[in-house]
Amino acid sequence: MSGLAAKIRGADEAVAVVQSGERVFVHGSCATPHILIDALVRRAPNLRDVCVTHLHTAGPAPYTAPEMEPSFRHEALFVGANVREAVNAGRADYIPAFLSEIPFLFRDGHLPIDVAFLNVSPPDAHGYCSLGTSVDVALMAARTAKTVVAQINQAMPRTLGDSFIHVDQIDHAVEV
Repeated sequence: MSGLAAKIRGADEAVAVVQSGERVFVHGSCATPHILIDALVRRAPNLRDVCVTHLHTAGPAPYTAPEMEPSFRHEALFVGANVREAVNAGRADYIPAFLSEIPFLFRDGHLPIDVAFLNVSPPDAHGYCSLGTSVDVALMAARTAKTVVAQINQAMPRTLGDSFIHVDQIDHAVEV
């Protein structure tokens, strides 16, 4: 865990890596990293045209609020209830794609990821964190992102399969 210890930050410091004009991937479903999202929204006055991309997130999506429009633009790969009003109002875009195609969109640069926000389990003895409850496209987003910011979540279960990211691949971590 010593490699991870040097990467631990507060949420506000960790999301300070996001710059105007960048695309941020947000881990979805039950793995939505709300601590990181809230910290990003607090930075709204200092950001312009940040693209927030995700499949389906659980809970509020404050970056889609009308007053956030100068700072954030949402790209919905799935239109859930929390972003539907923003898509219908024209404050967010829907990108229709098959789930199986989305990793290729990240990898091939059609949807390049600057920063990936993840919610992961604590690392095991070998330094691997699990993507837990939401594997879907998050691993490819992490592999292709220039910067990975992860919530290290004691409550995130470890899942097996191709669902692991090593602490060496995490640039900034927030313990929750």
